[in-house]
Amino acid sequence: MNYILKNHSYSDDIVVTIMMFYPNEKYIQTDTCGDLTVLSMLDGKTAIAAFYDGGEEKAHFALDTAADDEHSVRFALRTAVFKCLMQVKPTKAPWGTLTGVRPAKLVWTMYNEGLNDDEVYTRLTDSYYVTGDKARLAIKVAKSEKRIVENGRGKTGMYIGIPFCPTRCLYCSFTSYPLDRYAEKVDAYLDALETEIKFTAGLIRDKELESIYIGGGTPTSLDERQLDRLLTMVRDNFKAPVEYTVEAGRPDTINLEKLRILKAHDVNRISINPQTLNDDTLAAIGRRHTVSDFYNAFELARQAGHTHINTDIILGLPGEDESHVTRTMDGLERLSPESITVHTLAVKRASRLRETLDRYEMTTFDRMEKMLGITAKRTAEMGMQPYYMYRQKNMVGNFENVGYCKPGHECIYNVQIMEEQQSIIALGAGGSTKTVEKTPHGDKIERIFNVKSVDDYITRIDEMIQRKKEGLENF
Repeated sequence: MNYILKNHSYSDDIVVTIMMFYPNEKYIQTDTCGDLTVLSMLDGKTAIAAFYDGGEEKAHFALDTAADDEHSVRFALRTAVFKCLMQVKPTKAPWGTLTGVRPAKLVWTMYNEGLNDDEVYTRLTDSYYVTGDKARLAIKVAKSEKRIVENGRGKTGMYIGIPFCPTRCLYCSFTSYPLDRYAEKVDAYLDALETEIKFTAGLIRDKELESIYIGGGTPTSLDERQLDRLLTMVRDNFKAPVEYTVEAGRPDTINLEKLRILKAHDVNRISINPQTLNDDTLAAIGRRHTVSDFYNAFELARQAGHTHINTDIILGLPGEDESHVTRTMDGLERLSPESITVHTLAVKRASRLRETLDRYEMTTFDRMEKMLGITAKRTAEMGMQPYYMYRQKNMVGNFENVGYCKPGHECIYNVQIMEEQQSIIALGAGGSTKTVEKTPHGDKIERIFNVKSVDDYITRIDEMIQRKKEGLENF
């Protein structure tokens, strides 16, 4: 799929809009109108879009910008392309022209303009072409997130990355390394991490930590001694936060002793992620555990005293349909977790799934819509409400990921990292620290990156410390 930009350089806005209609293609910027080409042009205050096939114009749409500011111009350019492509390839677009990761953030903006719920709903559906059910979802999530964000003002969050996993899942693009090949480097990694933890503790000693989130990878892929060492480092250097999460994502990495170690260190939220409760799918996506293993891990967590357990599931895994999702929700309902995070499969560029896409039959839009309907209905029946939501590129059906929870069991960290209203300090390989400074001209966000490679992190830890020192000098 080719595209042409004239008199503007907002390629990301145009490509993301094209992706709604032509997903999983290569998008090439060009200067000529050849086969399947989208033209996006800014002519004064008018956004113009045209679609060409074989050099012949097949559709055209023009829209005047509401103002000269960047937001209005980008909005008009996206809308023009959206309306133009709808003429040649009518597509169900639940989120309309919205291309951002955080739909709830747009709702906040409208509230700040003084709009009420009905007016927000009307603008979402009339100006952004969002469907009614998605507009209601965005409003509901925005209200929940707003309360959490306001309670966390002036506080800080922390992420600690443990980039080791038993295996790499088919859909995964995270920074993670197979434990069987990196087992001998885990202690060296923890040595480097301890150096970063101790240094960071000195830098932020005056800050109130609201949440600590240890993720990965799979933190519980560490053995019992290593896990205890990690949590002891955290306990010895930071005050206990309101929320302390450790991902115990892979059931095949969990045993009773590890769960007791987590509890002894005051971890008050864990995530055990089956992704699906269908054994054939688990085998196909590279998970080395069964549905029975997940049930056993969950029951061990309750036995160890864990009272806030989240479970992640993914909709749209290869070969799954509504019956598989119903089976998964049946199993989760029997276990009664405190929260369920429903992910829509995203075909990420760095995943094995993207490399082998031709081997799989992917879920259709209509099927994904039905599966999302099942999870929304079933979580409501379990006494849960949506509290957190985000979207990604290359999501099947251009839908969303939603966190549901029972009252009082929202994940503070999830909301804060997504809404970018609080500074999050990130430690470990692949960590991306994000500082948020309130200014008269809006939020100033700066980032400090750690290297992704485990080997580089270990050998260049002094450089990571220097980056922290410089980046957090005035924090």
